[in-house]
Amino acid sequence: MKWLRSLPLFVQLLAFSVVMMYLPMAFAIRLEDWDVARTFFYYTTFLLILLALVGIAVTGYSSRNTARHYLVTVFAAFLTIPALLALPFTYLVPSITYFQAYFEMLSCLTTTGATLFDDPTLVPAPLHMMRAIVGWIGGFFILVVAMSIFAPLQIGGFEIFAAGRGTQKTSNQIATAAARQRLTRYASQIFPVYVFVTSLLVLCLLIAGDRTLVAVSHAMSIISTSGISPVGGLQGASSGYAGEALMFLFLFFAVSRHTFFFSTDKEVVQNLKSDKEVNLVLICITVIPILLFIRHWTVAFEVSADVEAPSAIAALWGAMFTVLSFLTTTGFESTSWEGARSWSGLGTTGIILMGLSIMGGGIATTAGGVKLLRVYALYKHGQREIDRLSHPNSVAGSSLRVRMIRREGAQIAWIFLMLFVLSLALVALALSATGISFSDSLLFATAGLSNTGPLANAAGESFTGYANISDTGKVILCVAMVLGRLEALAVIAVLNPNYWR
Repeated sequence: MKWLRSLPLFVQLLAFSVVMMYLPMAFAIRLEDWDVARTFFYYTTFLLILLALVGIAVTGYSSRNTARHYLVTVFAAFLTIPALLALPFTYLVPSITYFQAYFEMLSCLTTTGATLFDDPTLVPAPLHMMRAIVGWIGGFFILVVAMSIFAPLQIGGFEIFAAGRGTQKTSNQIATAAARQRLTRYASQIFPVYVFVTSLLVLCLLIAGDRTLVAVSHAMSIISTSGISPVGGLQGASSGYAGEALMFLFLFFAVSRHTFFFSTDKEVVQNLKSDKEVNLVLICITVIPILLFIRHWTVAFEVSADVEAPSAIAALWGAMFTVLSFLTTTGFESTSWEGARSWSGLGTTGIILMGLSIMGGGIATTAGGVKLLRVYALYKHGQREIDRLSHPNSVAGSSLRVRMIRREGAQIAWIFLMLFVLSLALVALALSATGISFSDSLLFATAGLSNTGPLANAAGESFTGYANISDTGKVILCVAMVLGRLEALAVIAVLNPNYWR
């Protein structure tokens, strides 16, 4: 065990990801699908032997113990892990190429959930389990990376709090941050909670009536916000409204960074009460569903004056669940969401779902997008500027921290927003060059950069599936998914000339 801890982080990440492939092997054995079980056993064992040889070769190698160095390692791991996991996937699904399998695994690892298989029956059940596990691993990775690497580098949303504290202190913190110790500490803290929360949701969904595969896959997808489903979404689940209500509650783990530390933080209740991200989400899941409900109800009432109360309540619930799902970049649609549209006869409100996905969840969570804290900083800055139009000589109150958020924090949030919009424009332009229409290119770019793969199907009226995109378009989407998962500021930190010197 001591030898494993001494290995470079890159080898440890590869080994952990490969070992997890024994889980779908065990599921295939339970189903008595011996061909799939043997394939997983052979590939997993072979890859572990190769990684053991690599580990022996690099034993004693001492790398720089800084957050910036490990940021490069994580960047390389996100590109390399799917290449290993795609090997058994390619063998078991002969209809796809190795690159298509790589796209599928990268989509899962980045918790995007953009699948090439519109018909879930084309993929064996153990492979669906594998997709959910890879997404679950990706969610755990990004939680640990956010707290141990993004935090000392002051990126990933943490720059909002760090703005205005001085660049010298930032440089010293980056230089002295013992990243390996932080990785070990946060991984040991988060993993038990991560497993416990997932297991609890699995148990609840099983009690609600879901099959084992569906319950495990949906639980992993909710906790990691990957939106991966073995039955094509919640419409194929058996748990009904009870399952949706359970998932709705567990989606709040992607809202605040305090949720995964309730076992170690005694003041978690107070932190959640004062968390601006939680308050912003509560406003969104209250105001937006009401507006959508009024929109549907108005049209339905014009068609028929006797609107049934159960249909109206179901429509309101469908809007609430779907809003929170896309706000956390999970991408699951409520079964009542389609009912609300058929109830009123209105089409998809795609622009709203795109806006929610871009807004994203909390910092240091499994959610993607711009992040709620940056949105809050921009909101407070805009509110203050409006107040100054009415009272130019006014002096704003609040604490020093709040004043920093709405001044320096808002400035860095605006810079990140501009980087995100610029990335969105470049990715959409590149996709358009491959022959995709402009509207679909913008939709695919938003889905990739916000790590919300199901967005293309939910918001696109002419969506024909990710499988129909050319290989060039898939390469562009791969870049967008990695860029969205690690964020533009992290990639810029990797490419910073000061680091390479």
